[in-house]
Amino acid sequence: MAYSKKVMEHFIDPRNVGDTADSDGEGRASNAMDGDIVVLGITVVDNKIVDVKQQVFGCAAAIAGSSAFSEMILGKEIEEALKISKEDVAEYLGGMPEGKIKCSILGPEALVKAVEAYRGRDRKVD
Repeated sequence: MAYSKKVMEHFIDPRNVGDTADSDGEGRASNAMDGDIVVLGITVVDNKIVDVKQQVFGCAAAIAGSSAFSEMILGKEIEEALKISKEDVAEYLGGMPEGKIKCSILGPEALVKAVEAYRGRDRKVD
């Protein structure tokens, strides 16, 4: 399966890219097999994610997946955002090669760690 048009759009022009240093919580997820790394920072007001910043070091699928995920969680209550799966991200992007779903869509894992950091006020969780 080739990458969808929407995957390519998010790869070429990723959304919400930026420094996570001022976030309320930061989480990191990686895929040791391919070397993809995602750092996700969230800003929370009244239990709602009001800002997202993400940085990705990886393949087209990792970049597009994190970009799409950042759009999907923006404005959502924390618990609602935590329910978004890797498969939901792939569907939002119009599909993704099967092997890329598990290894390159790391946003949901990074969000869990960012929320842990936010709730624990540790700010960073690796």
